Amino acid sequence: MNSRSRNLTSGWYTTSFRVRYQETDQMGVVYHANYLNWFETGRTELLRQLGFTYRDMENSGVLLPVTSADLQFKSPARYDDIVTVYARLTTFSALRVAFEYEIRRLTEADTTSEELLVTGSTSHVWLNRDWKPARLDRMLPELFQAITGALREEGGAV
Repeated sequence: MNSRSRNLTSGWYTTSFRVRYQETDQMGVVYHANYLNWFETGRTELLRQLGFTYRDMENSGVLLPVTSADLQFKSPARYDDIVTVYARLTTFSALRVAFEYEIRRLTEADTTSEELLVTGSTSHVWLNRDWKPARLDRMLPELFQAITGALREEGGAV
């Protein structure tokens, strides 16, 4: 299962999947570092919904390394759970970008209800191939315009 959608009223982009066995420890609980991988999945799917992939960015000479990450654990995900990663932009400029995330599990009793498992955020800087700061509006203006357009459409700050 893998679904992607965009909620324009909240700015959240989502992707859903089933927790794989290799993502868990012997107790069947998701290993804590895997949530960072899931944040990346949410972030890359958000960009894909805007019409760009990490491959597109990197082929254009734009890199997006993580400069900070923060996670708050509420409840563990377990093997075979269906989880949804919610991702949205919280800060955006030609030099920096930050994302907010929520990871939720579909509850077994009510498949329309979700349980909050993890919240968090990551901060990033736009760099060129030489790992020097790069202005996104100059390096990849199409992506810059796509992000600013989506934020305006969703009522976010640009």
